[in-house]
Amino acid sequence: MDKEISVKDKKFRVSITADEIQKNVKRVADEINRDYAGGDVHFVGILNGAFMFAADLLKNITVDCNIDFVKVSSYSGTSTTGEVTELIGLNKDIAGKDIIIVEDIVETGITMSKVLELLKKLGARSVKIAILVFKPESFKGGFNIDYIGFRLPKSFIIGYGFDYDGYYRNLPEIYSPVE
Repeated sequence: MDKEISVKDKKFRVSITADEIQKNVKRVADEINRDYAGGDVHFVGILNGAFMFAADLLKNITVDCNIDFVKVSSYSGTSTTGEVTELIGLNKDIAGKDIIIVEDIVETGITMSKVLELLKKLGARSVKIAILVFKPESFKGGFNIDYIGFRLPKSFIIGYGFDYDGYYRNLPEIYSPVE
């Protein structure tokens, strides 16, 4: 029987089990290990959603690496500009480095496009993207996503880093609404 939970005003059912997540995280790590064999990689995790994916991904990385976690800011003073203007928390010089952005999800790609632009302006030698979930139906970006854990239809999800009003990121599975 499928595991269901009630969250606020909705019911959710497990759509991706913890075992399936770990299997695909390992597959993504294996691809990165292959592509960067003998190299040195700097991972940049995007908070808050990517923290679980980043932690599990790095447990499976065998190449030399380090990681920073950043938040993206679209604020100027007290109002949003609607555009990502700053990466908060990037404390290392990334000029000449191979960077892999670690993100939980790419839907439209608007935010990721700006993050890519900012990292390139900081002089990164290369920038690739590793994401847990890609929603191709929503994607409007003009860039490649190099490492993808899952391709999912356009739908709200919670668990394994994905939240509902800030809660439920801690669930070990990914849940989708019961229709």
